[in-house]
Amino acid sequence: MIDLSKLNEAQRKAVEETEGPIMVLAGAGSGKTRTLVTRISYLLMEKHVSPYRILALTFSNKAAREMRDRVSTEVNEDLGSLQITTFHAFCSRVLRQESQYLGLSKNFTIYDTSESKSVVKAVLARRGINTKEVSPFEILNFMDHLKNNGYYPGRENDSFIPDREDPWFEYYEEYESELHRANAVDFGGLITGTLQLFEKFPEILKRYQDRYQYMLVDEYQDTNRAQFDLLRLLSTHNENICVVGDEDQSIYSWRGADINNILDFEKNFPQAKVLKLEQNYRSSKKIIEAASHVIARNSMRKGKEMWTSNPEGEDIQIIECHNDKKEAEFISSQIIKLNKNEGIEYKEMAVFYRTNSQSRLLEDYLRRSNIPYRVVGGVKFYERKEIKDLLAYLRIVVNEKDSLALSRIINVPTRGIGATSLRKLEGEAVKQGVSLLEAIENIIENYNEYKHLRLSAKVRSSLHGLVTLIQDVRHLNSSEVLPSIQYEKMLHESGYWDNLKASKDYESMARLENLEELGSAIKQYEQSEAKPELLGFLETITLDQSSEEDRELPQGEVSLMTVHGAKGLEFTHVFLAGAEENVFPSYRSLEMGSQAEEEERRLFYVAMTRAMVQLYICFAQGRMLFGQLKFNGPSRFIHEIPPKYYDWKKDGSSSQGSYSWENKGDDDDFDFNQSSDYEDGEVVYQVDTPSVKIPQKFPKGSSIIHSLYGEGFVLECEGTGPEEKVVIKFRDGARKKFMVRFAPLVMA
Repeated sequence: MIDLSKLNEAQRKAVEETEGPIMVLAGAGSGKTRTLVTRISYLLMEKHVSPYRILALTFSNKAAREMRDRVSTEVNEDLGSLQITTFHAFCSRVLRQESQYLGLSKNFTIYDTSESKSVVKAVLARRGINTKEVSPFEILNFMDHLKNNGYYPGRENDSFIPDREDPWFEYYEEYESELHRANAVDFGGLITGTLQLFEKFPEILKRYQDRYQYMLVDEYQDTNRAQFDLLRLLSTHNENICVVGDEDQSIYSWRGADINNILDFEKNFPQAKVLKLEQNYRSSKKIIEAASHVIARNSMRKGKEMWTSNPEGEDIQIIECHNDKKEAEFISSQIIKLNKNEGIEYKEMAVFYRTNSQSRLLEDYLRRSNIPYRVVGGVKFYERKEIKDLLAYLRIVVNEKDSLALSRIINVPTRGIGATSLRKLEGEAVKQGVSLLEAIENIIENYNEYKHLRLSAKVRSSLHGLVTLIQDVRHLNSSEVLPSIQYEKMLHESGYWDNLKASKDYESMARLENLEELGSAIKQYEQSEAKPELLGFLETITLDQSSEEDRELPQGEVSLMTVHGAKGLEFTHVFLAGAEENVFPSYRSLEMGSQAEEEERRLFYVAMTRAMVQLYICFAQGRMLFGQLKFNGPSRFIHEIPPKYYDWKKDGSSSQGSYSWENKGDDDDFDFNQSSDYEDGEVVYQVDTPSVKIPQKFPKGSSIIHSLYGEGFVLECEGTGPEEKVVIKFRDGARKKFMVRFAPLVMA
C-alpha cells in the first residue's frame, strides 16, 4: 500500500487522478517532485500497472536518477523496465532500435556542439566562405530554431513553416546531408529524428503508443515545440498523459522552451483536467505573498493563488547601496554577521545575480573576508577561459620571460600556429637558453638562420603580428599609459574581441560580458591606486586568489550562481545582487518587448521563491558596467512589491550623485538611460542625446604618421568614434591594424 497521508488534498488528487490528460500546475515549493514520485508509485502498486507500460520524461540525467531512486525506495522492488529518463535519452534509444527506417545504423554517432560546428565550417569551406564572413554559430542557431520547432527535411507542419528562401536554409540542408553521410545525429536531431520516424511509419508509432499506457512529464514549461509534438503523438492512443509544470517558472525561451505548451494544454487536450498545487512548503508568508504580487503582473499565465501555513517571517530587506563595491561589501559583511552572530551555516546562504560577469566583484569581497564560497553551475571569475586568456596576454607584456603565458595565447584566437609549430618554437627556445618570446623575436629578425624549422609564411606572418602587438603594448606600459588602455588595445587588436563577437551565440555573448567586466575590474583598480600599473593589477588579483588556498572550510560554502542556475534549489538566506534597470531586467530583454519582460519577471519570481527565511534584494545607485559607471535606478520589479512586505535600507553612505526613492514606488523622475564616467574622482553625468553621424578620423587613403612606425597611409577603415579601426601600410611595407582610440596616430 502507498501511504498518501503525508500529501495534502491537492497533491493526493494529483496522484489518484490517473486516467486521461491531466495538467498539474505546481507552484514554487509546492512538493512537485514528491507528488510525481508518489503518482508513479501509485500506478505501480495500487493500479498494478507494469513498469514496462510507464514512461516518465524530464530534462536532466540527475533529475531522472533522483526520481528513479525515490520511486525504487517507495515501492521497494525491482523497477525492471520502468523508463524514467530524459527526452534525449529516450529518443536515442528509440532511434537505435529503429535506425534502419531512417537509413542509419544502430551505432550512429551523436554529435555535440563542437562537432556540429566543425561540420558547418566544412560546409562553408566548400562554398569558399570564410568564417569571418559568416559565423558558424549563427547557422547553428538558425538550425536550432528549426529543430526546436520540430522541423526535419520535408516536414509540412501548419504550426511552423520554415523560410525556405532564407540563404541559410541551404546550409541546413547540406548540413543534414553531411550528418546522414557520417551516420551521425546531433542533439536536436534526436528529437526531430524520432518525430520523423513516428510520422512516416505509423506502424512503429502504434507499437510505442500501445506500450506506453501512462506518460508523465516533469518541468513541462521547459518543453519546446518539437517535444510537444512528440508527446502528442505518443499519447494520442490512450491520452493518459500527466504533465507537471509551472508557467511562472518558464525561464528558458533562449533554449527554445515554448511557454505556449503549458498555456494551451487544454486547447490541445480538450478532455484535460487541471489541478493546482498552491500550498508552498518552502518560504515564509511574507516572501510568498510578495512574490505572488510581482508575478501577478504577467499576462501570460494560468494563474495560481500561492499560500503557506509557514510563519509570517521577517520583512524582505531591500538594500540601496551607493555603488557596486558597497553592495558587495554589504553582502559579505552580512554573511559574516549571520554566520557569527546567528549561527547560520555558510551552506545555507546563497548569492544570486542576473549574469555570470557580476560574480567578479562579489568574489573579490568574499575572498577578502575569508568567506568560503563556490560558484554553482559555472567557473570562478578569474578561472574562466576568456579571463585567463586575456590575463595571459597582459602577463607577457609585463614579463617577456613568461613562456607559459605566451604558449597559452599564441594561437588564441586562431592564427594558424598549431601544436607542431609551437613545439618547434619551444624546442628552439630551449636550445638557445632563452624565453619563448625571445626565441620568436630572434627567428623573425633572422629567419634565414632558422629555415630548418620550416615555418610557413603564414605562421611567420602571424608570429610577427603577435610580437609587434606585444611590443606595442609594452611601449605603452613603459610610457605610463593607464592599464585599462593597455587592456583595451590588447583585447581588440589581438582579434580576441572580434572573434567572439562574430560568433553571436549565447555563450560567446556571455564571454564578451565577462571581458567587459575584466575591464571594469582594471578601472576600479586604477581608481584605488595613486600610481596604477599593469603589474600592480596582475599582482593584486593573483594574491587575492592565492589567499584562499590554505583556508579551512569547516561549515561548507556560500553558493554563488545566476538566477537561471538557482531554479529548483532552496536556501534559508538569499541575497539577490544587481536588482537594477538594464541589469535585472536585462537591457537586452527591454529591447525585445513585453514577452521578454515577462520572462525577466518570471526569473525575478524564481529568485524570490528560492528563499526560505530571509530575502535580501540589493541594488546600487552606480554600477561599473562595460568600463563606465552606470546609473540605472532600481529594478521595476522592486516597485512591484507592496511596501508592507519590505524594509528599505540605505548602506549609510552619501556623496555627490546620490539619490533616494523615499516613496518606494515612484520612478517618474529617474532617467533610465543615464550614464557616467569618473573624472578626477567626481561623478560627471552624461545623458543620451539623439545619435549624430560621426565622421571617420582617418578615412581610407589618409596619409598618417605613427610615433613608433613612422609614415604610412590608410588602406582600410571601418567603424567610427571609439570603434574606428584602420589598416595602415607603412613605408617599409609592413601592414598593421589599429584601434584608432589607442594608436599614437596623427595626420601627415
